[in-house]
Amino acid sequence: MSLLNRIQKGGGSGSSSGGGDDDPLKSTSDLGGSEESSRLSAMRSRPTAVAGRATGRGPDSGYIDLKTRVQNRLLSELDQSMDLTRKTEVRSHIEELFNAILAEESMVLARAERQRLFEQIVAEILGFGPLEPLLADESVTEIMVNGPKNIFIERKGNITRANVAFEDDDHVLRILDRIVAPLGRRVDESSPLVDARLPDGSRVNAVIRPVSLVGPTITIRKFFKKPLTVEDLIRFGSVTKEISEFLRACIISRLNLIVSGGTGSGKTTLLNVLSGFIPNDERIVTIENAAELQLRQEHVVTLESRPPNIEGKGMITIQDLVVNSLRMRPDRIVVGECRSGEALDMLQAMNTGHDGSLTTLHSNSPRDTIARLEVMCLMAGMDLPQRAIREQIASAVDCICHQERLRDGSRKVVKITEVQGMEGDMITMSDIFEYEQTGVEGGKIVGRIRPTGIRPKFTDRIEAAGIYLPPSVFGVGRTY
Repeated sequence: MSLLNRIQKGGGSGSSSGGGDDDPLKSTSDLGGSEESSRLSAMRSRPTAVAGRATGRGPDSGYIDLKTRVQNRLLSELDQSMDLTRKTEVRSHIEELFNAILAEESMVLARAERQRLFEQIVAEILGFGPLEPLLADESVTEIMVNGPKNIFIERKGNITRANVAFEDDDHVLRILDRIVAPLGRRVDESSPLVDARLPDGSRVNAVIRPVSLVGPTITIRKFFKKPLTVEDLIRFGSVTKEISEFLRACIISRLNLIVSGGTGSGKTTLLNVLSGFIPNDERIVTIENAAELQLRQEHVVTLESRPPNIEGKGMITIQDLVVNSLRMRPDRIVVGECRSGEALDMLQAMNTGHDGSLTTLHSNSPRDTIARLEVMCLMAGMDLPQRAIREQIASAVDCICHQERLRDGSRKVVKITEVQGMEGDMITMSDIFEYEQTGVEGGKIVGRIRPTGIRPKFTDRIEAAGIYLPPSVFGVGRTY
């Protein structure tokens, strides 16, 4: 059987979005045991249908028809036993067949068009189709697919339309299936939402019909191939040298820290940088929905939650993983994001000897972070009085680092707040650093994050760890 037929037939007879054998979305249990099998299944296409739809569809229809015909011939003539994970060899073999097919069919193309056609076909076979050039562009930080024809990208905090497009909904679904299948995840009408990741760790969220009315929607949060360092954040203006010294001292002295902020504010990036301050001789357990943290220490255990299978069983939640991590002898627990009842277990861990834990949380301010923590603890299903929850929070959380994405697209730490304790029924907090906007120049927000002059109460814990921060870090003796 040719590789083309294998790709068209896919595997198994499990549940799918359309119910037929040629459906581009299959249950993961039908994809075969090996990663190569998943890869091939994710490449299922409908060449005849695509070619037919291309006719009369606009000025690009002839190009699409040519691309489809060459691609179909390539797939039919490729060695069906070829290992698609050996990309360099496969690419070289595809190029030989590609040149032979063009010569055999007497297709005359300009060099630029020829190269464009070849790269698009290789992307369809080995990569992620039209998304491939966007993924390769390091200046693109986010990719947003709103249906097959509307693709937007973010560069330097600004969103613009990309000059690429998919052929139709089926084309988007084939690429999406290629992303989620190797991870053991599925997306179909019964499970139209999925969180996944790319091989480089970039975060992927997808929503398909019937939930998404505009067609398959994919959001990719790209991460730098080389993890950012604190020096990079200082250069970008996200933090200052004084703040980096303070946060480093907090991590080494094993303070429990929450990174808060809105969507796209850079919480995960900051958490990555902060985790780099953890000493290399400590055992770190990371817990995430889709593993995306890029810790560089040697002793790291990465745990990832799991959605239910096609039968609705086997789900492993973040809360389950937090509870289990307490039995894994961790020195540090790093939770990618607290969203629900796992917040209570995280607080319990912080209060039972697992100091130095880190997590992120969506909120609008440090005070809102405390309020959200209270709500999420109630979501754990425990009938706890409000005061008991607040006492847990006040005892567990030492510091909140709040980050925002400003109107000009820049991402900055705007507040670092100490959680001091309880006064009556209220949790008392004190700002150690705060951002002050001084104006706008050329569309860019101008400002500075400055110390408030208050020394945190946990300074003695920092000094007990052998770290002595100069008074100038907290603004003592400095003039502005």
